[in-house]
Amino acid sequence: MITKDPREIEILRQGGKILATVLNIVAKETVPGVSAYDLDQMAETEIRKLGGTPSFKNYRAQPNDSLFPASLCVSVNDEVVHGIPTKSKVLQDGDIVGLDLGVQYQGLFTDGAITVAVGKVSKKYLKLIQAAKESLQAGLDMVKSGNFTGDVGYAIESVAKKYGFQVVRELVGHGVGKAVHEEPEVPCFGKPKTGVKLVQGMVLAIEPMLNEGGWKVYFADDNWTIKTEDHTRSAHEEHTILVTDKGYEILTQI
Repeated sequence: MITKDPREIEILRQGGKILATVLNIVAKETVPGVSAYDLDQMAETEIRKLGGTPSFKNYRAQPNDSLFPASLCVSVNDEVVHGIPTKSKVLQDGDIVGLDLGVQYQGLFTDGAITVAVGKVSKKYLKLIQAAKESLQAGLDMVKSGNFTGDVGYAIESVAKKYGFQVVRELVGHGVGKAVHEEPEVPCFGKPKTGVKLVQGMVLAIEPMLNEGGWKVYFADDNWTIKTEDHTRSAHEEHTILVTDKGYEILTQI
């Protein structure tokens, strides 16, 4: 299992601070009339200004995949994750927008996401965002050495169900640090005391993805954007965390 040594952890703390700072700046500019492209340009500029590099830009998950063309994923309404920030994607009053950012700093990677309400958003969608935040916290509360990925996923899904929402089952959280994606997978569902055992020194990206309707998703024509199959809205929250003997440390605290 991949764990990080004290030197690597300190670099990840610094990279996580860059990510959180940039994500906070971009979230404040996520307003009606702004284009996703402008948010992406802002994110890349700020990352580089702070000494990092965007880890999503030109990333490919598999050798034959197309390169991701941007630094920031901007996923609007029924887009779950990996939304491409184009100039034509202009945010409207009432949208909800997932902002997902990856940063490489001194060769190590952090990952974080937040869902932002644009302008005046209906209570139903504000509840979806709140449920995603609470499910992330519930998952984090189960993180400590000796617990399992199933404990985390069970806690996440329990909150989603309490609110009447569904977690995405085909996408998962993951290890992170020496690469954008590492083992283990951390699903948004599971059974307590199953899955991979958590050990001190692991670094994980915990990322609930909650759908208003059903849990099924599909790839859009651009081969990157993942959307809800029934076109209901989705919310995404994510932190990179360090597993400790007593719990966790958030490395991407916004």
